[in-house]
Amino acid sequence: MNKLKTGDEVIVISGKDKGKTGTLTKIKGERCLVSGIKLVKKHVKPNPQINEPGGIIEKESFINISNIAFYNSSTKKKDKLEINLDEKKGKIRVSKSTNKEVK
Repeated sequence: MNKLKTGDEVIVISGKDKGKTGTLTKIKGERCLVSGIKLVKKHVKPNPQINEPGGIIEKESFINISNIAFYNSSTKKKDKLEINLDEKKGKIRVSKSTNKEVK
């Protein structure tokens, strides 16, 4: 079960971008997009119908979700999350190292 959600701050734990942090943009199955991580160059043909110039553009590519971890900004380290039950709020995500709720 994946405990990460879009908008979470994550850190890359393996691969060519190891150690970089970014915001989780999109999750699609076991793959995810992280802002500023795994930038690839794509060759684009010009499209006169929508006035798009051709050339080489840089865009983000999907990375496997097993290669990222939740980044705790207060401790400046990666962290694990657990799901606790709260009587008022229901299920909440809690950081294991600091025992604080993650939004």
